[in-house]
Amino acid sequence: MGEIGDGIETALQATATRPPPVTPGARFRLLLRAEKGSTKAVAARLGISPRTVQRHLAGQIRRPTPRLAAALEREVRRAWQPRVRARAIRAASAAGVVVETRARFGFTAAPGSTDDPRLRRLTEQLPPDASARLLAAHQAGGSEEDLRRILGEALGHVYFRDHGRRAQGLDVEINDVDYLELNLGG
Repeated sequence: MGEIGDGIETALQATATRPPPVTPGARFRLLLRAEKGSTKAVAARLGISPRTVQRHLAGQIRRPTPRLAAALEREVRRAWQPRVRARAIRAASAAGVVVETRARFGFTAAPGSTDDPRLRRLTEQLPPDASARLLAAHQAGGSEEDLRRILGEALGHVYFRDHGRRAQGLDVEINDVDYLELNLGG
C-alpha cells in the first residue's frame, strides 16, 4: 500500500474495541474463519502454500518466519472485528472523514495563475460523499493512485475551492505526502 491506503487502514484499526489475537495459532484460526474455512484462501492472502497453513493450524510449525509473521500481523489487523470496521465505515461515510496532512499539492489552473506545487499542512473534514467514495475505493482494493485522486479532488473541493465558492477551474492533485492522519469519528 501507500501513504493514503496505510492512513485509512490505521484509522480503521483504531476503531477496534479489543486487541487482536497474539499467538500465531489464534491468528491463523481467525484468518481461517474470515476466509470461511478455506486454507487455500488464507495461503493466498499470506503468500504461502496451503500446506504451510495446515501445518501451522495443526501445531506442527510453532513460529512463523519473520516475513510470514509480518504478513500475518497485517492480515489479522485487516480481518479483526469486521462488524466494528463496517460500522465505522458507515458512520464515517455519513458524517465525513477528518483529514490532517502535510503534502505537496499541484494545481491545474486558469492562465495567469501559478501552478507550482506547494507543501501545505491541512486539516479539513471531507464531505460525506467524498468520504464514502474514498472508503469504498479502499475497501474494494483500489490502487494508491485512485485513493490519491479521490482525496485530491475532495481536498480541492473543500479547501482550495471553498466548497465551490471560488476558484472554479482549479484542479488539485496530491503529488507528495509527508504525513497523513485520518479520523473516522468526524
